Amino acid sequence: MGKYEALAKEIVKNVGGKENVAGLVHCITRLRFTLKDEGIAKDQVLKDMEGVVTVMKSGGQYQVVIGNHVPEVFEDVMQLLDLKEGAAAPEEKKKGRFLDKAIDMVSGIFQPILGIMAACGMLKGLNTLFVTLGLYSGDCGGYMIINAAGDALFTFLPLFLGYTAAQKFKLKPMLGLAIGAAMCYPGIQSGALSAAADPMYHILQGTMFHSPVYIDFFGIPVISVDYTGTVIPVILAVWFASKCEKLFSKFIPDLVKFFFVPMLTLLVTIPVSMLFLGPVATFGSTLISEFTLSIRSFSPMLAGGIVGLTWQILVIFGMHWGFIPVYINNVQTLGYDNVMMPFFACTFATSAVVLAIFLKTKDKKLKEMAIPNFISGIFGVTEPAIYGILLPKKKPFIISCIAGGIGGAFYGYFNFRKFILGGMGIFELPNMMNPDGSMGNILVAFAGIGISMAAGFILTMIFYKEDGQKGDIGEDGKKDTAGNIADDKINDKKGNGEKTNTAAEIKIYSPLSGKTIQLEDVEDEAFSSGVLGKGVAILPEEGVLYAPVDGIVSAFFPTSHAIGISMDNGAELLIHVGMDTVQLNGKGFRPFAAEGDKVKKGQKLLEFDCKLIKEAGYSLVTPILITNAEDMGMVVPVENGKQVQAGDELITAEME
Repeated sequence: MGKYEALAKEIVKNVGGKENVAGLVHCITRLRFTLKDEGIAKDQVLKDMEGVVTVMKSGGQYQVVIGNHVPEVFEDVMQLLDLKEGAAAPEEKKKGRFLDKAIDMVSGIFQPILGIMAACGMLKGLNTLFVTLGLYSGDCGGYMIINAAGDALFTFLPLFLGYTAAQKFKLKPMLGLAIGAAMCYPGIQSGALSAAADPMYHILQGTMFHSPVYIDFFGIPVISVDYTGTVIPVILAVWFASKCEKLFSKFIPDLVKFFFVPMLTLLVTIPVSMLFLGPVATFGSTLISEFTLSIRSFSPMLAGGIVGLTWQILVIFGMHWGFIPVYINNVQTLGYDNVMMPFFACTFATSAVVLAIFLKTKDKKLKEMAIPNFISGIFGVTEPAIYGILLPKKKPFIISCIAGGIGGAFYGYFNFRKFILGGMGIFELPNMMNPDGSMGNILVAFAGIGISMAAGFILTMIFYKEDGQKGDIGEDGKKDTAGNIADDKINDKKGNGEKTNTAAEIKIYSPLSGKTIQLEDVEDEAFSSGVLGKGVAILPEEGVLYAPVDGIVSAFFPTSHAIGISMDNGAELLIHVGMDTVQLNGKGFRPFAAEGDKVKKGQKLLEFDCKLIKEAGYSLVTPILITNAEDMGMVVPVENGKQVQAGDELITAEME
């Protein structure tokens, strides 16, 4: 064991013992545990421990932030565990983690398209608003073109998700795109098939799963499904394709692998998806709609509550389509629908939760996302809010479901109805006017909106807290002028070197070209809180990183995403390219130096692929820190939002 033996033993003890550790890796500042049960880890004990900076939870990992000496601590911890480096327990043995992992997977797949998703939702809503206000008609060319811009992403969502899911499951992205395109292919969509011809025959007649068959696959009946706008079927298809691709790559000769592997992957994946995955979703939604109808027969209020409570979950799995035939049939035959309409509450419950998060959060990025997501939610497009904010945060998603259930129960009790098909969000309200001109139903609509929004807003304000939220002020209750935490306790915990008595000014120059960002605005708490050091961050404009000072490369992490530099005057620097980019395992990074090298200011140290990092869903924001800032006097970075070029003066500090 090394010099951190005592610290290693305490860390292992307080993460729940070695029997609770399924895997362990490390990056340049933190131990990244995979725990079987995070609930038994003692967060506060670890945070208060001498030698530990803080504890964070992200991406399914339990992160114990150590600082620059994490490799030595890692070695001592590994000697206490019966693991190989980086090993992880089989997925099925991770108790209580399936739902978290599923949510993290889905939200990760949606991450690259969240911005465009919010933009498209706003376009759809504004287009409907302008038609409602009479600025132009719903059948003019202008409306159709703007609607195409707003609706294309939602209609062909499987194409986008096929691409991003392929990145998540390590399948060739173009294969994922091809799978998504096949699932939206017009010739096999249920609507196109039913319009083109009569069914060849019917299967499962006399049951709730009765289905017409328009085509077969070499004699096997294909149950027609409309995959446009769905989520889970394409994700499952791409996951299955990733397994197929790995299997075929093992035995296909290299000479023909380039085209034979994707050909065989598509040949197997598409039929399996059409024959199995789609019908499973269809039958599941049919079960749910029949279940709801049976409940409504004796308690409309309970049925409405169930619809409101579960609607967003059904949307995620593409199982809400089971209600659509009931909805259309009711309007066409009865003149109204009162079975599906309790879902109307969910739109406004979701919007209210997003509004409450906007008011509570201190995360600027989250605030920026919340405004367009709130607007598109009011207009009836809630997918950006669900996948961009609520689902990744988990608790707000649960709150929105509960609030939707409360509003849905209200609507069920008062027999809330819709008389005309069409419309979204607030633009559905005209279709809820009683045909006889009475105001009873529209008043119920407005009351339900108020109840749903009040429930969502109040529950969020009471129960939602920022992930990893903690105090961000020092013991004197003030932040220092550089926007970093003046906390002697934290600084005492970080220091491992001896202080120098040399009074000297240190100048650190920018290693990158880009725009500066205050450290407190960085999305990773370990950096924004200042516990890893003081400095500034840069959003780089190009993927080249140069040495900011003369010194020795004290650490160059194997994945090349983080570099430590020791200066002759004792200052220790850390440059961390992007957030959580350790997950790329070096992909997209090309080092031009190595640990132990002497480097000169302006020497090229690293190239990195900005496009690849962004497409993988990671932030490019790069902190540049003085990690032993407790040895300094003033640490003053350049002003926030300044455009800097590599080599420009970035940070000025004084040695005490």
